[in-house]
Amino acid sequence: MNLYNSLTRKKEEFIPLVEGKVTMYNCGPTVYNYIHVGNARPLVVFDTLRRYFIYKGLDVKMVINFTDIDDKIINRAKEEGKETTEIAQTYIDAFMEDAKELNLYEYPTIHPRATEYIDKMIEFIEGLIAKGAAYEVNGNVYFRIDKAKDYGKLSKKNIDELISGARIEINEDKENPLDFVLWKKEKQGEPSWDSPWGKGRPGWHIECSVMARALLGETIDIHSGGEDLQFPHHENEIAQSETLTGKPFARYWLHNAMLTVDNKKMSKSLGNFFTLKDIKKSYDLEVLRFFLLSAHYRSQINFSKEAMDQSKSALDRLYNAKTNLEYYIENASLNDDKKEYEEIKENVDFYKNKFINSMEDDINTADAIASIFELVRYINQNLDESKPKEALEYVYKVFMELNRVLGILSKRVEILEEDILKLIEERNNYRRNKEFSKADEIRDELKNRGIILEDTKDGVKWKRI
Repeated sequence: MNLYNSLTRKKEEFIPLVEGKVTMYNCGPTVYNYIHVGNARPLVVFDTLRRYFIYKGLDVKMVINFTDIDDKIINRAKEEGKETTEIAQTYIDAFMEDAKELNLYEYPTIHPRATEYIDKMIEFIEGLIAKGAAYEVNGNVYFRIDKAKDYGKLSKKNIDELISGARIEINEDKENPLDFVLWKKEKQGEPSWDSPWGKGRPGWHIECSVMARALLGETIDIHSGGEDLQFPHHENEIAQSETLTGKPFARYWLHNAMLTVDNKKMSKSLGNFFTLKDIKKSYDLEVLRFFLLSAHYRSQINFSKEAMDQSKSALDRLYNAKTNLEYYIENASLNDDKKEYEEIKENVDFYKNKFINSMEDDINTADAIASIFELVRYINQNLDESKPKEALEYVYKVFMELNRVLGILSKRVEILEEDILKLIEERNNYRRNKEFSKADEIRDELKNRGIILEDTKDGVKWKRI
């Protein structure tokens, strides 16, 4: 399998450090708010990579952390008159609910909280101080950037460029403006912990280094996250971890591209900021998962109502294929034609191998999905209950295995027949083109077939009568 390594800026063959085992660390949320659609992309993408490794027979240990102490959490607690622990727990619970609906928990995931590792963070910082790579000033501890070997190797920036181009707050305590904080001195009214440098709390960057090391070892196979984390967060993780241990921190760095909303950067000021809580009002989160996998993870993806409606229609077609196969198997004849079985198996294996080749090529889920729809087309055109039951069962097994890698088709949903789905889509096109009389004709035809349509602000909804 080839993966694009952000560290080397090229695709490399993935070879785990320990044969048959994979360690993965994905930067998780700072739990001060509900996660938004952009947060969901790395969670879905790298869960899918985990699923593919498992499909290949590898044993995967995956960590997604919770940053449960941070300025944003402290500010939210002050605004609401609550403890930081209460704020953190509220949004951890919300995250877990959303993650379950995104089907992220079919396999175990370790969720460490930063506040559970304060002692190990202090030990880590003491180790850096002992190496001369960190220093304390007035209760704050900073990492000496010039002690890091090849600082900037992930973001491909050199120190001089970073000093001249970075928006760095002036701090007379720092020896170098790029030195970053490992331990923050206590501020009145904020949570704090005892340390050799007085009461305080950890800086953000130290958290992931410590939790990854404690749970996965000094060198991990894959560290992942959004491309916005490359600098400074991941760069600083590398600096402090490799300076302390003298070993590579992560062997493969994977970063997904950003998400836009209606072709604009998502922001609260533009009113195009969507949390998963918002999206659930209109769509099942399985639709969001499918949408997020419909483009290659290193390509920008544009979130829109139209894209979500298209994803829902595509997902309905997959559920329809699943239901048809189940019907064929249940009503299969006594046909035991071995030649026909082998012919069907050969055709299905062709699409299966196309799927595998796409996933092997840097998790190309867009092409993998395309191969599944090619398989669906084959099923629709060539299979029915007259085919050998053994062949139908093989097709169903492969079809479900491939969709399981993508984390979809895991729910029981009522679906519509293929021809009805096409009629609804045709009607939608007529409405977009303002050909309302033709749209009404289709609506009446569907009503005669027992399907009532309702045009809502969230799109067309249907129910059987």
